[in-house]
Amino acid sequence: MHHRIPLKKLFVRLACSASLLLAPLAMAAEPEKEELKFGFIKLTDMAPLAIAYEKGFFEDEGLYVTLEAQANWKVLLDRVIDGELDGAHMLSGQPIGATIGFGTKAEVVTAFTMDLNGNAITMSNAVWEEMKKHVPMEGGKPVHPIKADALKPVIDQFAAGGKAFNLGMVFPVSTHNYELRYWLAAGGIHPGYYAPHKGDISGQIDAQALLSVTPPPQMPATMEAGTIHGYSVGEPWNQAAVFKGIGVPVVADYAIRKNMSEKVFGVSKSWAEANPETHKRVVKALIRAGKWLDEGDNANRAEAVEILSRPEYVGADAKVIANSMTGTFEFEKGDKREVPDFNVFFRYHATYPYYSDAVWYLTQMRRWGQIADAKPDSWYFDMAKRVYLPEIYREAAAELVAEGKAEAGDFPPADTDGFRAPLADTIDGVVYDGRQPNAYLQQFQIGLKGDTTL
Repeated sequence: MHHRIPLKKLFVRLACSASLLLAPLAMAAEPEKEELKFGFIKLTDMAPLAIAYEKGFFEDEGLYVTLEAQANWKVLLDRVIDGELDGAHMLSGQPIGATIGFGTKAEVVTAFTMDLNGNAITMSNAVWEEMKKHVPMEGGKPVHPIKADALKPVIDQFAAGGKAFNLGMVFPVSTHNYELRYWLAAGGIHPGYYAPHKGDISGQIDAQALLSVTPPPQMPATMEAGTIHGYSVGEPWNQAAVFKGIGVPVVADYAIRKNMSEKVFGVSKSWAEANPETHKRVVKALIRAGKWLDEGDNANRAEAVEILSRPEYVGADAKVIANSMTGTFEFEKGDKREVPDFNVFFRYHATYPYYSDAVWYLTQMRRWGQIADAKPDSWYFDMAKRVYLPEIYREAAAELVAEGKAEAGDFPPADTDGFRAPLADTIDGVVYDGRQPNAYLQQFQIGLKGDTTL
């Protein structure tokens, strides 16, 4: 699937050779590897890969790419590590989790953030009906963002009846897991701890809501069957619940912690070291794709929806994908709201690999026990720098500016230290400053911090 014919490659190479003859002084390094296979999961936010492919941005860099859907996040990660895939659309927490050795131990790096936001938390109709009794209303509609405070009485009711309250998320180091935990804890609901040092990776120690892994496309059916009462997932699987009439998205993740890095483009460290020119060219193509996706206030999103709806990409109904991808989001059926930043692919320097994003994931791994012991702030920074490679991004950006394909103002200033400004726009008002990871953790009532261990 997705293979370019050799004849076309020959013409491109001949054209390149001719231009090099005309301009010998401008000769650039050749990519170490031209034929590449990238993996992805069938989610809306794989869009930069699809767009870089469909718009010819990879070919502009002399790269011949095959895109291949993967069964799940673990398979995808394993295939990048063992070299079956050259790189992949990854959960932002995956390269970090692998590098610190939670789950699979391997050196995985990223030089490109694929998007910000893009997730939501959905509850079954029955749970929503109970929650609604505790949600402030205005003009007959719920006041957003809806906090987990409204879910707490429902969970207490379940507990009083001796019933477990089950929630689905996509992977132990996924944004969805950490966002769901953050939202629950902000409402006084304990989402449970991990204790890998004791052989317990269920994440359910002391939990008042039991979180477990469900693959994204199976979430609506699993909730409809009653196995889970709600879930945290990326699109189009929240809007699918609305279209099927089986559940209600209660909060979009941009309202939990605004402009959260959601996916990254990950490669193994050994691949990055063996293919520096190829890696830079991949990042160039992906930057152009992100830019295209956000251009003109999302003017290209309708075309992106059509591309993503094809079976080889997300393969979901275009209407379902458009519900979130075009700047709106439907919560309760008929309650469609403007959410221009539900998916962000380029605005707010979205594609830059900020160290502060890596540090946030590490703080959440510590908060919920995936990192068992206290670590000094310096450890968080060292880990972020092992995984995130902004120097490759900066090289790619500089070339795009020199080629007239981007402007200097599209990118963070050259003197950035890799940390975003402190963020106060969170559902619980807790300020996140990536430069102070331990001080950040101290602000939470629920969760591990300081020297506490299980």
